[in-house]
Amino acid sequence: MQVKRPPIITVMGHVDHGKTTLLDTIRKTSVASKEAGGITQSMGAYEITHGGQKITLIDTPGHEAFSKMRGYGAQIADLAILVVAADDGVKPQTVNALNHIKQAKIPFVVAINKIDKENADVEKTKKDLGQNGVYLEGFGGDVSWHAISAKTGEGVNELLDLLLLTAELENFTYDADAPASGIVLSARMDSKRGLSVGVILQNGTLAAGQFVTAGAASGKIKTLENFMGKRVKSLVPSAPAILIGFETLPNVGEIFFAGNDFEKATALALGAIKERASKSQKTAGMVPTGDENEIHIVVKADEAASLEALSDLIQKIAELENSLIKVLHASVGNIHESDVKTAENAGALIVSFRVKPDAAARNLATAKKITILASHIIYELEDQLRTYIKKMTSKERRAIEVLAIFGKAKGKERVVGGKVTLGPVKNQESFEVWQEKRLMGTGRILNLQSGRKDVLEAQTGQEVGLLVESDDSIKVGQRLVFGE
Repeated sequence: MQVKRPPIITVMGHVDHGKTTLLDTIRKTSVASKEAGGITQSMGAYEITHGGQKITLIDTPGHEAFSKMRGYGAQIADLAILVVAADDGVKPQTVNALNHIKQAKIPFVVAINKIDKENADVEKTKKDLGQNGVYLEGFGGDVSWHAISAKTGEGVNELLDLLLLTAELENFTYDADAPASGIVLSARMDSKRGLSVGVILQNGTLAAGQFVTAGAASGKIKTLENFMGKRVKSLVPSAPAILIGFETLPNVGEIFFAGNDFEKATALALGAIKERASKSQKTAGMVPTGDENEIHIVVKADEAASLEALSDLIQKIAELENSLIKVLHASVGNIHESDVKTAENAGALIVSFRVKPDAAARNLATAKKITILASHIIYELEDQLRTYIKKMTSKERRAIEVLAIFGKAKGKERVVGGKVTLGPVKNQESFEVWQEKRLMGTGRILNLQSGRKDVLEAQTGQEVGLLVESDDSIKVGQRLVFGE
C-alpha cells in the first residue's frame, strides 16, 4: 500500500553563499530550542514542520552519506535547494553542485540569497544561472526560485512553501507493507550506550525489536529514537532515526534493511551489496574519484603571495594532467581542525606550502585518513600533487571491491571477501586501500582463495577470499588497489 511521505531535502551551493545560515534560520524558526539536540547534533538531519506538513532536512551537502550515494548510483535526497548569493552570482562550486543534482536526477529549486546586501543584483544572478543552463520561471524556463535573505529570514517561509508545492507535484510515497529500509547517515561508538547508528528511513515501518542489517553489519534494534533523541516504538518515512543494537558498525552510506525476519533482512542487504558490486563492475579498474575524476583540494600557505602562487601552480597542474581540480577553500595560516573537517566532508586532500597542521588538525587528519601534501619547496609540492593526481585518475589500475569482512581482526591480519573488478590480482601482492577519493592505508595479501581453494592469481570478475595484513581497518565498500 502506497502512502504519502514528507520530502527529504538537501541544500547545495558555493562556499559562503549562505547554505549553513539558511539551515540555521529554518531550524530556529521551525524546531523548538529544546528539541535541537538528538540527531541534529550527531548526524546532521532533522525534521521541521511548516504549514502543518513535515520536511526532513539533511544538514550539509558535504555529508559523507550523500557523497557515497552518488558513488553507488543511488540517492538520499528527494529534492535539493541550490543556493546562489545575489552579491556573487554563479561560482565554480555552484556549477559543481548543479552537476551533482543533475546526476542524481532530482528536482530542485533555486534560492537567490543575500538580497539584504547593498551590492545584491538579483537580475544579474538570474542571467548567470541562465548562462549555466538553469532557466528560471519568468526568465525563459521552468525552474522554480525565490529571493531570500537567510540572515534576516526574509523570503524563507515562502521558499519552504515552494518546496512543499514541488513535493506535492512529485508525490513522494512509500510502501507501508515493504520491509523497512533506508540509508545509514552516521555510525559511531557511544561510550555510554554502545554502537549508535543514525539513519534516514525511506520505506516501510521501522520498529524497536526488529532485526536490522546493513552490508556485513547486523543486529537487533534495542532502542529506537527520533531526531529529537526521544525513544519511540516505531517510525515511518522520511524520518531520521538513531538505532542502538548493531553488533558491529555499518559503513556510512550503506543501505539498511529491517524486519521481524532476520534471514529476509540479511538476504535483502546482501542483494544490495551485489547490486552495488554490479554497478562498480561497469567502471572496472577505476579508483573512485567522484564525478568525472574531479579532485577536491583545500589549499593553505604561509602568506598571501604564496597562496596565489600555489593556486596558480594547481591550475597549471590541472591543465598538464588534463584533470578537473576544484579548490574548495584557500587561506593563509597553519592547517586547523576546521580545514580538516572541510576536507573530510568533501572527500578532499589538503595541499600546504610552508605551513603545518596544529595538534588538533594533525590528530583529526590521522583519525579520518585525510591526505596532506606538504613541503617548504614548491617544486617538491608540485611533484607530490602530480603523483597523487596520476594515481587518482588512472583508469587501468587493478582492484578488488570489498564485499564482506569475516570475523574479528587478529592483530594486523583479517579475512576479506571481495570481487576482482580488474585483474589479474596475484597472491602476496601489496595494495592500497581506497575509499571514494581518499587513500585510507596500505596492506599485503597473505593468502588468496577462489572457490575455497588457494590460488596464485585471480582474474577479472572472480569472487575471492583473502587473508590480508594491514595496519589500517578495512571496510565493506572500499577498494584494494594494486600497482600497474
